[in-house]
Amino acid sequence: MKVMKAWCVALGLAGLGVAPAGAQTLPSEPISVSGGRMTISGDVSATVGSDDPGFFDYTDYEHSALRLLRADVSAAVNGGDHFTLLGELRTENLDSMQAYALYVRIKPWTRRAIDIEVGRIPPVFGAFARRTYGSDNPLIGYPLAYQYLTSLRPDSLPASADELLRKRGLGWLTRYTVGNASLDKGVALVSAFRWDTGVQVHATAGVVNASVAVTAGTLSNPLFHDDNNGRQVAGRVELRPVGALSGLIAGTSVARGPFVSASAVRAALGDDSRAGDFTQTAWGGDLEYSRGYYLLRVETIVSDWQLPTVRTPALDRPLRAVSTSLEGRYKIRPGLFAAGRVDHLGFSDVAGTLVMEPWDAPVTRVEVGGGYSIQRNLQLKLSYQYNHRDGGPLEQLAHLKAAQLVFWF
Repeated sequence: MKVMKAWCVALGLAGLGVAPAGAQTLPSEPISVSGGRMTISGDVSATVGSDDPGFFDYTDYEHSALRLLRADVSAAVNGGDHFTLLGELRTENLDSMQAYALYVRIKPWTRRAIDIEVGRIPPVFGAFARRTYGSDNPLIGYPLAYQYLTSLRPDSLPASADELLRKRGLGWLTRYTVGNASLDKGVALVSAFRWDTGVQVHATAGVVNASVAVTAGTLSNPLFHDDNNGRQVAGRVELRPVGALSGLIAGTSVARGPFVSASAVRAALGDDSRAGDFTQTAWGGDLEYSRGYYLLRVETIVSDWQLPTVRTPALDRPLRAVSTSLEGRYKIRPGLFAAGRVDHLGFSDVAGTLVMEPWDAPVTRVEVGGGYSIQRNLQLKLSYQYNHRDGGPLEQLAHLKAAQLVFWF
């Protein structure tokens, strides 16, 4: 039923896109209210695609990214030269409305490029996290690091390496014997579907942009309320050269914070005084270069999770995941483009009683597609996605197709 509703929305948007200009009723620019003190904008994407029995495109909110109706409404209220209140409401597949963002931006000095953001804030870490909206993503799917659910959970822990290895490839719905015993989803390396709560400082000086944030959750598990009495610290430095290299952007990101919930640590060790020891530590590097009709991007993310040791064979080393993504876009003619992305997500080896193998099943994804602008703020995209998972009980190979209409103002 929800897929049919997504089709209806898509067809409705298409109809508006081909209607005469004078007959259009939807806004084409952000709406200004109260003499410009409030600005309202929105983004709607309707995606229909293949059924995914392997759960390759499953997301934080238990939806397939290739069968998704998403609507966002954002507002910015200007409180003068020093304060702006920003918020965003989001719904996916007509479920309940979520507060995706809600924060205050403070500019201590009007003549300096420094601002402070407090609340449910934009992400600091990584490059793709800043372009997750349908109008910013040249393809329909997401890079594996930001969407693919590993078998790890912050509230439910494997008692041994053997138990962890039995759950390979089951990140869409898993549970362990230590901590929360209910079935639930695992986590991605970096969540592209939830923002964290905390404080962020951003500054620009010449060709350098720098940000640092302190938040309640971690990259994998953003939180509204802290669950382990710890804080994540994340930072990013970005260089934007000028002159002959004006199309180049180079960035690096780091993050570290307690990942395992206090309740899970208590279940594993008998008390939660060491909850801050069981962390997620991540590093990311990214490059983007654009010139003329083409755009190239590459991003690598390395994430380590430290879990409590309960019994042998023990998880005595951090569990590592490494993701690499290469993406390109080429403008064929005005309003028409082709795009592609190659992705791989690998995992470190763990020694069980009988085998040594990666702690989760490695995944490779290739996605190719293109888009056409029906009008300036209405875009149609098509894509084909090849997914391969090396192990696990679920479907290990999937050829998926999808179509998406995106409208924004």
